[in-house]
Amino acid sequence: MTSISIFGLGYVGAVTAVCLGHKGQRIVGVDVNPLKAETLQSGKTPIVEARVEDLARECHQAGRLSATTNAAEAIQSTEISFICVGTPSQRNGKLDLHGLERVCQDIGTALRGKNTFHWIVLRSTVLPGTSEKVLIPALEKFSGKRNGIDFATCFMPEFLREGSAVADFFDPPFTIFGTTGAVDPAPLRALFAWSDAPLYETSASSAEMVKYMCNAFHALKVDFVNEIGTICKHAGVDTEMVAKIFTSDTHLNVSPAYLKPGFAFGGSCLPKDLRALNYLGKELDLQLPLLESLLSSNNAHVDRAVESVLRTGKKKVGLLGLSFKSGTDDLRESPLVTLVKRLLGEGCQCKIWDEDVVLGRVLGSNRQFIEQTIPHIGSLLGSSLEEVANFSEVLLLGTKAATTERLAQFVRRDLIIIDLVNLDKDKRPHGHGQYEGICW
Repeated sequence: MTSISIFGLGYVGAVTAVCLGHKGQRIVGVDVNPLKAETLQSGKTPIVEARVEDLARECHQAGRLSATTNAAEAIQSTEISFICVGTPSQRNGKLDLHGLERVCQDIGTALRGKNTFHWIVLRSTVLPGTSEKVLIPALEKFSGKRNGIDFATCFMPEFLREGSAVADFFDPPFTIFGTTGAVDPAPLRALFAWSDAPLYETSASSAEMVKYMCNAFHALKVDFVNEIGTICKHAGVDTEMVAKIFTSDTHLNVSPAYLKPGFAFGGSCLPKDLRALNYLGKELDLQLPLLESLLSSNNAHVDRAVESVLRTGKKKVGLLGLSFKSGTDDLRESPLVTLVKRLLGEGCQCKIWDEDVVLGRVLGSNRQFIEQTIPHIGSLLGSSLEEVANFSEVLLLGTKAATTERLAQFVRRDLIIIDLVNLDKDKRPHGHGQYEGICW
C-alpha cells in the first residue's frame, strides 16, 4: 500500500482520490476549503459524478480515505503527492496559475521538514514549460531542496470526461509520465501497474502538450462535424447518413492518417474542394469559420517554410521534390511550387530535383499550371540529386523519395537541411551541420 496525498478536491482530485483508494492505496485528500475536506473525511464526495460516492464510501469504510486542510500533515504522512488544483482562464485567455503557485508553496514549505524522498505529480492542465518554469522553481524555493535529488516531479495528464470519469480513470487511452531530471519513475509505474493502457515516459513539456493536442483535436472534430452538418441541413442532404459513411472509413478518416506534422497539403483535390465547399456555404448564407480558415492556415505553413530559409541568410536553395506528394508528377497546386515561387521572389537562386517530374512528360492541365506559375521552370530543374545537392547552401527535403543512402553521398557538413516532410529519424541523413524541421 502506498500513501498518497491529493491536493485539490475538485473534479479531478476527488476522482483520483477515490479511484486510487479503490485500488488499495491509502489516500489523504487536501483542500483549502474546509467543507470539501470535511465531506471527503466523512466518506462522502464533494462532486456529483457517477460511482464516485460509492467508491468514497467503500474507501472510507476500509480506512483508506481521509482528508485535511493541513498540507504539512499530509506531506509528512505520504510518499507521493498529486496536484489537482484548477487552472482557469483569465479574461485574456492566459491561465490563472495562482492556485498552482499557492499549493507549490504549501508543499515546498512542508518538504522543508521532511527527511525522506518525495514524488510530486502534477495533473492540472498547464501549458508546455510550466513544470520547468513554475512547478520546480517554486518547490525548490520554498523547500530549500533540489529537484531530482531530494524530491522528484512528474506531469501526468488526466483524460477524464464528466459523466464517465471513473470509467475513464480505470480505462485510459494511455498513461503518460512526463518527468524532469534523471530519476526513474518506478514508484509511479508500480502505482498504475493495474492498467494495461500504453505507457509513455517522456519529457514534462511533451506530456503537457499532449493534453492540449487532445483537447484541441476534440474541439476541432466537434466544430468540423457541426459545420458539415450545417451545410448538409441547408443543402437538403441527409446529415446522419453522411456522418455514418464518413466515420466508417478507419483507413483515412478516423485513423492516424494525416496526423504526423509535415508540410502543407496541395494537389488537384483538397484546395479545389475546400473552395467549392466554402462557396456553397456562402450561397446558403452560412457562417463556417472553421472550414473557411483551412486554406489560410495551409498558406501560413508555406510562409513558415519561406521564413525558415530566409533566416539562414543563404541564397542558393535546393529543393528535393516538386509535385504535391511523392510518387506522382502532379504539380497542380503543389505547395512546393508555391514555395519555389516565393523564394525566387525573395531573391533566392533555386535548383530542383524530382525524379517523378520530367518536364517533357508533363502534359495537359498539369503542364498549363506549371507554365503559368513558373514559366522558366525548365531552367530550375536539375538533372540529378547530386547536381542539386552540390549547388545548394540550403537543401529543402520536400519528398520522402530521397533515401538516406542516396542523400548520404552528397551531404556536406556546411549544408543546412530543412526537412519539410518530417522523415522518420532512422531515415534522416547524417554528417550534416544543421538539420531542422518547420514544425518539429
